[in-house]
Amino acid sequence: MTDALRTLRRDDAAWDAFVAESATPFHLQQTPWAVSKRPNGWTSARVVADGGSGPIGGLVLVRRLGPGPFAVGYLPRGPIATTWDEPSVAAFTTALRKAARRLRLTHITADPGSEDHAVAALLRHAGWRDADAVQHDRSRVVDLSGGEAAVWAGLRSKWRQYVGKATRAGVIVVEGERDDLPSFHAILADTAHRTGFFHRSLASYEAVWDAYRPAGTAQLLLARSPGGEAVAALFLVRCGTRMSEPYGGMTDAGAESRANYLLKWEALRRSTEAGAGLYDMWGLAHPGIEQFKAGFGGHEVRYVGAFDLVTLPLLRDVMVHGRRLWVRGARRFLIRAEPPPRTPEPADDPTGGAADGPTSGATVGPERGA
Repeated sequence: MTDALRTLRRDDAAWDAFVAESATPFHLQQTPWAVSKRPNGWTSARVVADGGSGPIGGLVLVRRLGPGPFAVGYLPRGPIATTWDEPSVAAFTTALRKAARRLRLTHITADPGSEDHAVAALLRHAGWRDADAVQHDRSRVVDLSGGEAAVWAGLRSKWRQYVGKATRAGVIVVEGERDDLPSFHAILADTAHRTGFFHRSLASYEAVWDAYRPAGTAQLLLARSPGGEAVAALFLVRCGTRMSEPYGGMTDAGAESRANYLLKWEALRRSTEAGAGLYDMWGLAHPGIEQFKAGFGGHEVRYVGAFDLVTLPLLRDVMVHGRRLWVRGARRFLIRAEPPPRTPEPADDPTGGAADGPTSGATVGPERGA
């Protein structure tokens, strides 16, 4: 084993830097994400190999299946590769199979943060199977490298008007701290109830904050009304040059004042000012959200999908079937429980940016996006 591989396997800081400097810098592949999932019963293992073109590896989240010896593995937005080629994928797959046997995993699901269909072909060639999606398969990203003026010019004219309307109405955007997470969670819960999305406990979001905030990579933005009430919120996480908005929401008052438009613009502006190169809006959960986010410029990305590396086929099939039944039941429940939606304004985002990503208000399924 080379010193470089040994370091990436054992040194959290070295691995996190490797992810941040990669072509697909997603915070879900960094150590703080594994730390944030521990209270929910997840452990983790890091698997790194080298097929001759540089390191390729991934942070694997592991969840035990009840009291038995078996578990499932999940590689969120991984693996991370120096170079995607056949020797690299083969080497990583071999190393992962070895780890799966040691950990008694029924299978490992991976959903690479890549748009390149050659990546999917390489995984299939190495023995991976197409699988059900875990993370969102589409998102919208905005290039921030041209500076604030270029980002502002990318907004539709109506969106710029709404930003101005919220500003004239006295809405302000402030940066929150941990003590503001209950306000953020109340907005998220209100959004989830109104739109039929799932949300998780306050403790889950506190765990994410506590994991990323020490390094300064978590940020909470709140839009406040003239009276000081928080009416919209975005929880941002940065990895390398990518700023992501995995969680967010707004109240009815926030929608009425267009606070969500001002909040999104401020998130873009402040991310640009902080030196981020890319802003990831983290999923297009339904047409209303898709239309809202499209008004802020950028372009749509489509990821290659999810893949399973199967080690215990029978148990894996039982797990997949059970999860599909759970998801169908959850969706039926949400449809029955969902109150009649308010009539949105044109291009209004009912969630204020809540995304169908990890632990977000728009997730469906057991530990979707773990």
